[in-house]
Amino acid sequence: MYAIVEIQGQQFKAEAGKFLYVHYLGDEKKEGETVEFDRVLLVEGADGAVKVGAPTVEGAKVVCEVKRPLVKGDKVIVFKKKRRNDYVRKNGHRQMFSQIVIKDVVNP
Repeated sequence: MYAIVEIQGQQFKAEAGKFLYVHYLGDEKKEGETVEFDRVLLVEGADGAVKVGAPTVEGAKVVCEVKRPLVKGDKVIVFKKKRRNDYVRKNGHRQMFSQIVIKDVVNP
């Protein structure tokens, strides 16, 4: 049984026991805390029946637990240069993520 759930603007395939890295959930979420996401776009039941929402499946939700509230992603270096124009710019960025584990997919 799995579900396609929208978490902070991104879509993820959620199955029980699966770890996900989602955009940083904020300072209010602590380690071990339970989080529920109700923007479920698609649910496949245990019998193989698929429910597609328009836009969401009514009553379906995904229950998760926050494993690590702050995980830093890989550093990305943005380097711009225009030759013979004395133009060089170097910028770095490091995205923040939260690691969650899917506990249950609730199908109405």
